[in-house]
Amino acid sequence: EVQLQASGGGSVQAGGSLRLSCAVSGLAFDAYGIGWFRQAPGKEREGVSCITPSDGNTYSLTSLKDRFTISTDAAKNTVYLQMNSLKPEDTAVYYCSANYIYCTGRDSNGVDYWGKGTLVTVSS
Repeated sequence: EVQLQASGGGSVQAGGSLRLSCAVSGLAFDAYGIGWFRQAPGKEREGVSCITPSDGNTYSLTSLKDRFTISTDAAKNTVYLQMNSLKPEDTAVYYCSANYIYCTGRDSNGVDYWGKGTLVTVSS
């Protein structure tokens, strides 16, 4: 059974930081693009950042590159999303995702596996 266990969400004030974790089990970690999407109320789900552990290639939403960093711990089959200088507009449910071989970028269509979301709330 494939499981993407997301954790690390919470409530912070603007300017604060959070680190999300996605622990992956039940699939070949190196064979997938593992990443994060987010969905704010009333908005479509969008790709935030993604990494292919096999080669370290990453995708990040351009507007977030300066504040969000994705990384992996292959020994733990875990992907992290470090989020700094958080803004109220970052408030959303963040979903861990896994897609065979490649990252899907901003597009949520066709992603193979989803984890349960973790809520990030940023107050002004």
